[in-house]
Amino acid sequence: MKTAFSLALCAALHATQPVHAATDAPSTATAAPSAAVLPGDDFFAYANADWLRTTRIPADRGSWGGMSQLADDTNQRIVKLIEAAGADQHAGAEARKVADFYRAYMDEAAIEARGVTPLAAELQHIKEISDKAGLTRALGASLRADVDPLNATEFHTENLFGLWVAQGLNDPRQNMPYLLQGGLGLPDRAYYLEDNERMHKLRTAYQAHIAAMLKLAGLSDPETRAARVYELERKLALSHASREDSADVAKANNTWSPRDFARKAPGMDWHAFFKSAGLGGQSKFMLWHPGAVTGAAALLKECSLDAWKDFLAFHTVNRNAASLPRAFGDQHFEFYGRTLSGTPQQAPRWKNALAAVNDGMPDAVGKLYVAKYFPPEAKARLETMVANIVQAFHRRIDKLDWMAPATRKEAHAKLDVLYVGIGYPERWTSYGELAVKPDDAYGNTERARKLRYAQQLAKLRQPVDGKEWCMPPHLVNAVNMPMQNALNFPAAILQPPFFDPQGPDAVNYGAIGSVIGHEISHSFDDTGAQFDSTGRLRDWWSAADAAHFKKATGALVAQYSAYQAFPDLKLNGQLTLSENLSDLAGVAAALDAFHATHPATVDGDRAFFIGYAQSWRNLARDASLRRQVMTDGHAPAQWRTYTVRNLDAWYQAFDVRPGQRLYLAPGERVKVW
Repeated sequence: MKTAFSLALCAALHATQPVHAATDAPSTATAAPSAAVLPGDDFFAYANADWLRTTRIPADRGSWGGMSQLADDTNQRIVKLIEAAGADQHAGAEARKVADFYRAYMDEAAIEARGVTPLAAELQHIKEISDKAGLTRALGASLRADVDPLNATEFHTENLFGLWVAQGLNDPRQNMPYLLQGGLGLPDRAYYLEDNERMHKLRTAYQAHIAAMLKLAGLSDPETRAARVYELERKLALSHASREDSADVAKANNTWSPRDFARKAPGMDWHAFFKSAGLGGQSKFMLWHPGAVTGAAALLKECSLDAWKDFLAFHTVNRNAASLPRAFGDQHFEFYGRTLSGTPQQAPRWKNALAAVNDGMPDAVGKLYVAKYFPPEAKARLETMVANIVQAFHRRIDKLDWMAPATRKEAHAKLDVLYVGIGYPERWTSYGELAVKPDDAYGNTERARKLRYAQQLAKLRQPVDGKEWCMPPHLVNAVNMPMQNALNFPAAILQPPFFDPQGPDAVNYGAIGSVIGHEISHSFDDTGAQFDSTGRLRDWWSAADAAHFKKATGALVAQYSAYQAFPDLKLNGQLTLSENLSDLAGVAAALDAFHATHPATVDGDRAFFIGYAQSWRNLARDASLRRQVMTDGHAPAQWRTYTVRNLDAWYQAFDVRPGQRLYLAPGERVKVW
């Protein structure tokens, strides 16, 4: 996700990567449930029995599910569109750029022939850094707009800091630059700091990976350099905020002037850093992670120049592995795929090529997809469903006996001005300034990154666009942006198992309806509830309302923290609270909307809940699941389906009784919205 405080729909949304299924998964959420498992014991296994029995995780994936299958189908369509554009002499200029971008990645012979030459200029520049002043300029020049707070797939950056440009927390009329922590090659600070055998082995393997990449790039004494890089990253990790703290928007509300940097984060020439980053004229910054900024500045002074130069060299190589000769990609996969995620086999080249195009020219690819595969009638039907579910939220708010009138009024106001984007953005990103060459994979990627950075910096001089999208139409995902008070539902998720234009309403409301409700409810979860109808970070709750909300959410934290993913690892109910709240409220509101437009029947409710559970079918390898539990703000799919145990209608639909594993007594069922 690219902008404006986005909260992702689910952890499996690495689904922009194309993938292949080992077996055919059901195309819609109508496969027969299991007769061998009681729904009250394991609703996930009950609803997904056939799929779980017949499906195997593809060898090039750490996890696999309905969303992955949908992304695979979508991306295979997109590849055909790209290839057709490349063969069509009358294709538009932008479509041909997309085709050339893809072709450059597929031309492995040209990439091999160039060898490490594309790296040469940047590595030589790093080698020639002779003092900390030059280092500061190089670090500033490496800044990119490649992070998005609270999004598990785009929170991480290998650059020292990440930049995010979005409206201000306190002044939603003005765009602001946000600085976020970065500089780690491992997924999170916990990988550097936890003291157990598994983490020790991963750290040893990571240091070996650093050395291997530096050796491939032709740098001398790679083992010594790798030790320096790892130790520098370990020290950076000590100053990083935890995932839980990163999810607390109140801790991100730190406005610094240029003078504040010199006073609060000594050790770096911040004037030189920001000038090199193109931010020299900026008078205010938002510090999402002030501790990490202070820590990094201190390390600039403390650590040797050689360590920092090795750090820059390694990350230059590491983040560009896909556009370099095969040996680089193989080594990158060996660590990040096989060792870190437990994925046994590397993806074919075309998958990486498509991922590169999706990353470099996302809206241009989205245009191709929408023109071919998103009919107007699908958009119209979704608009009707959204309107019904928004009205369901209005009715639920009116029925809350614990909410004060002033709080209720502001909650209704948020719904009244909510922007819902369906299918595709109203304004497309332009790539007219991007130079794309059919034989320059490395250069195309670098130029695309720099163009995106320039476009993000330009927003600092432009009015806030409340209808700006943060994801392309061909992404299988959905998002709520509380600061914009806006939702995005890309065209690609509006397919089975989430939405079937020919399918029954009960299943559609259970699947895509719950997704819609999920995203709407993010406006009122533990994070979204901190923003008012204008997108300003403001406490609009009465003290009594806040106390009730905290008590109710505390019960949900406890419920999810009790789930055991492994004998030595439980889910983190606090880390996943926002998503769990939105799952619960989303299913409840979608069911209300279904009941408001259809007669309530046991058969209809059963189809609704099965549609919900089947939309979350998923399998994961142990290493991948562990990584998700430790670092992701979303609970794994199996436990997301268990939110139904908090809804009275589920018990009635499936005759769930005391003694069954998911049964909760009525007083123990969490009710928030």
